[in-house]
Amino acid sequence: MEFDEKFLQEMGLSAMPEDQKQQFLDYVQEELEVRIGERISKGLTEVQLNEFDMITDQIEAAKWLEENRPDYREIVNRTIEEMKAEIRANRTKLVTPEV
Repeated sequence: MEFDEKFLQEMGLSAMPEDQKQQFLDYVQEELEVRIGERISKGLTEVQLNEFDMITDQIEAAKWLEENRPDYREIVNRTIEEMKAEIRANRTKLVTPEV
C-alpha cells in the first residue's frame, strides 16, 4: 500500500497542513508495521519468530509467511482497514490546525 497524497485524499485529509502531511504518512506506515507485526507474531512460536527475524529479503519473507502464517494477508488487510476507520473517525482533528 502506498502512503502518499492519494491516500490522504482517500482519507479526506487533503486539507491537512502541508508541513504535517509527510510526518503523518510516516507515522501511519510505522504504526501499521507495528500493529501488523504484533498480530502476526501472536500466532508464532519463539523459534518461528527468530527464524523470521533472520530473513532480509521481502520475497523470502512473504514465502515464509505463506507457509508459517497463511492468514497473514487477512491480518494485514484487516489491520489496514481498522487504521483507515480510525483515521476517518478522527479526520476533523487531523486537518484542523491547533490553536
